[in-house]
Amino acid sequence: MSENKLSQARCIMVLGTTSGAGKSWLATALCRHYARQGLRVAPFKAQNMSNNARVVASDNGQGEIGSAQYFQALAARAVPDVRMNPLLLKPEADTHSQVVLLGQVNAELTAMPWRGRSLKVWPPIAAALDALRAENDLVVIEGAGSPAEINLSDSDIVNMRVALYCNAACLLVTDIDSGGAFAHLYGTWALLPATERALIKGFVLNKFRGDASLLAPAPQMLQDLTGVPTVATLPMWWQHGLPEEDGVFDDRSTSKGVVNLTVAVIAYPRISNLDEFQPLKNISGLRLMWVRSPAELDSLKPSDWIILPGSKATSADLAWLRGQGLDAAVARHAGQGGAVLGVCGGLQMLGEALIDPHGIDGNAPGLGLLPLVTVFAADKRVCRTQTCFVADMAPGNSLHPAGAAASPARPWAALAGVAVSGYEIHQGQTAQHPAMAAAGDVAGVVLPDGLGWQNAAGNVMGLYLHGLFEDRAALQALFGTDLNHPVPTLDVVFDRLADFIEAHFDAGVLHSLTC
Repeated sequence: MSENKLSQARCIMVLGTTSGAGKSWLATALCRHYARQGLRVAPFKAQNMSNNARVVASDNGQGEIGSAQYFQALAARAVPDVRMNPLLLKPEADTHSQVVLLGQVNAELTAMPWRGRSLKVWPPIAAALDALRAENDLVVIEGAGSPAEINLSDSDIVNMRVALYCNAACLLVTDIDSGGAFAHLYGTWALLPATERALIKGFVLNKFRGDASLLAPAPQMLQDLTGVPTVATLPMWWQHGLPEEDGVFDDRSTSKGVVNLTVAVIAYPRISNLDEFQPLKNISGLRLMWVRSPAELDSLKPSDWIILPGSKATSADLAWLRGQGLDAAVARHAGQGGAVLGVCGGLQMLGEALIDPHGIDGNAPGLGLLPLVTVFAADKRVCRTQTCFVADMAPGNSLHPAGAAASPARPWAALAGVAVSGYEIHQGQTAQHPAMAAAGDVAGVVLPDGLGWQNAAGNVMGLYLHGLFEDRAALQALFGTDLNHPVPTLDVVFDRLADFIEAHFDAGVLHSLTC
């Protein structure tokens, strides 16, 4: 019996046989499909483990939720808020995560053993779901991992406990491209208690390649065993345009048309907010690479870019970067005039030193490509930000005089005077290195309020602002006439996702889930 006695909105829940089965993007597609039917729709995921986070509204002003629920809210044409992902776990090490409850870091929960945490967090999770149900016609819920993790069932707060609480109509999705799809579906179903099995309304085969008729008679055999129909076979779709979730990304180099620019993003172990680079995948003539070796960086031309992205453990990822020899490769590229961009943790790495008086992240020497020093503060800065690049991106620099046009190896000058919006999530505070500044080595300010700097040559830039490549004004400034095929807006991406599931789900299934 459901714990919830209130009469509230209907709930649809997307469960997966494994991580990476396709829960996040399917939930996003469902949000847009039902929003197009005129319903008030909200997404929900009780607990998300991801270092991809966005800044949204909360009772305390602004807070963090997982990026997947942020995009799902936009797909649902709803205003994102912290109730849509009440518990966010941000991994800082293999056995430790920072706990964010209703958008705010919670030190008590962070220090608490994992199994004991569920008793504390279930009441606010249930309250958040109740509130969303009271305000909407439909809540689209995403599960986590697999609902059949029987070693975790007694402390479950994200899968079948949520489904039972709201009597959700559940879809179970599996990745058929990985093999064993029917065994995954049957095994997951078989491990669930009868009360939970009853909530499974359909199986979904995701990432299928080939002729779907060749699947017969397996779907019918599975239905004979379980009573659950296979309601959709979704073809493989590599470039759907939605950022990947849970730190999983496509390692393949991607480009459309003749490659004019390669952008190499260094993929250190605790990489965060990698979803902000998704728009680069959609630009004609641009190849996006995720890099882990010096050889990959040494293959770049000076006109190509290296990006040091955000990190949930800056000092540890900097140590990893040095251990791989990537520090020297980045320095070689910068020394040849190659473009380098550091975002948030990447900005901190580009400086001279990381100083940690509170034991938050760790002390470390930086890469020395910007004359800056970062001090980690006790409090985290979390906010949406609107700002503007300075009109003169490199004053008095003979290599790049004020007002000069951007060159291929120094693209950041194209941002001069451009107004942009994005978000900040960081604990470090960065400033000019006092001794170096006194000696005349000063980083050029490119964004006000300590948000961005560049070196004297104009080819190395560091920003605390996330979301640069999600801002159309910034994209237009950086790529100009190379933007031959406009990057699809998120609305276009969401509509394509909805079109896709409407074309491939069995007739009437999507409607029946709301009845």
